[in-house]
Amino acid sequence: MTGDLFAPSRGRPRVVIVGGGFGGLRVARGLRHARADVVVIDRVNHHLFQPLLYQVATALLPPGDIAPPLRQILADQANTSVLLGEVTAVDPATRTVRADTADGADRAVPYDYLVIAAGTTDNYFGHDDWAAAAPGMKTLYQAIGLRSRLLHAFEAAAAAPDPGTRREWLTFAVVGAGPTGVELAGQLAALARRTLRREFHDLDPTHLRIVVVDAGHHVLAPFPQQLRRHTQRQLRRLGIEIVLGHTATAVDDTGLTVAPADSHDGSRRISARTVVWAAGVKPVPLAARLAAATNAATDHKGRVVVGDDCALPGHPDVFAIGDIANVHDLPGIAEPAIQQGRYVAELIKHRLGHRPHPGPFRYRDLGIMATISPFDAVADIRGLRLHGPLGKAAWAGVHLGFLVGWANRAAVLATWGWALGTRRRRQQLILTEATG
Repeated sequence: MTGDLFAPSRGRPRVVIVGGGFGGLRVARGLRHARADVVVIDRVNHHLFQPLLYQVATALLPPGDIAPPLRQILADQANTSVLLGEVTAVDPATRTVRADTADGADRAVPYDYLVIAAGTTDNYFGHDDWAAAAPGMKTLYQAIGLRSRLLHAFEAAAAAPDPGTRREWLTFAVVGAGPTGVELAGQLAALARRTLRREFHDLDPTHLRIVVVDAGHHVLAPFPQQLRRHTQRQLRRLGIEIVLGHTATAVDDTGLTVAPADSHDGSRRISARTVVWAAGVKPVPLAARLAAATNAATDHKGRVVVGDDCALPGHPDVFAIGDIANVHDLPGIAEPAIQQGRYVAELIKHRLGHRPHPGPFRYRDLGIMATISPFDAVADIRGLRLHGPLGKAAWAGVHLGFLVGWANRAAVLATWGWALGTRRRRQQLILTEATG
């Protein structure tokens, strides 16, 4: 693509895509041969494969294997440009978005078609002050910080002379028993018991405590009962405590207080120097600004409600997809975003005169899955329910298939094999401001 990104398009229509995640990237790649100029705007310079983010946080994968740069991915698309910046506003009247760009300026970017795929952020349910004590895991920066935090806890435990303090450092609390919480807890158990126990000779493995807390009454609530029971049983075999039907009522640097979800009576304290938040997400603030600018409705989760064509009512040139949008009330996972992105690309190509009309958006449910341990995962693939090694094989195949780039797929597969064979992890780095 040539020309000024900040000047009105001339000759060819311009498609502006906000967000380079699963949905946004699928739109951009779907338009690679379109007679249009495509601009991808993102706050970070990379695409992020979020389903494997917890493996960066637990020192299994290097960050680059799940976060290829957007410019690298789209380098061969002559009609596509990448702009590093954060979109702060949408103006349908002038058909522009405002973005804080990498040079510190606030600029307007004109569009003919706009696709908002900006994703989500952590939801602390009115307690944003807990974020410092209980970090989430939505970005690569957060995952790298969490890796340092987890590894530092073991170093602090090894240095602590007091047994009580040592136990606090060796207690890890995960708030949320969905796929993210379950997968993080399982990998943390593997990190501690398969890798670090051979390196920290002064630590007693029996002092390790991992606690998963959730307000619901099941782990992996969206999964079939058979797979939920298997997951809960396997987590307990790994020594992971599961506290269901409880919500966090207070979080600080030394732990959290939990109470029954239907009552604040019977609260109890969990002393843990490391608390990780995996209890929920909400759309980024841009969703509310988009809704206000277009008079669109939002649902109880703050997602923008769109039509069967993924466009905002009354604004056929503005689309919202992925976690930021309510499209048939689909869950906020990768596959709906990918399918929505593919659909919107086809619809835009139709409007450009390249394709027949794709009809209304129809989602094809390919199933859900989550990993528990190095040799166990659960999967519900269109009614086929797998667990154990078969579930793990299905989980690994799907995740490798969704990764961007054959080099990354090969690197991740090699790292998994090496870690399974040696019980070692090569990313055990604590990064601080003093790191040289």
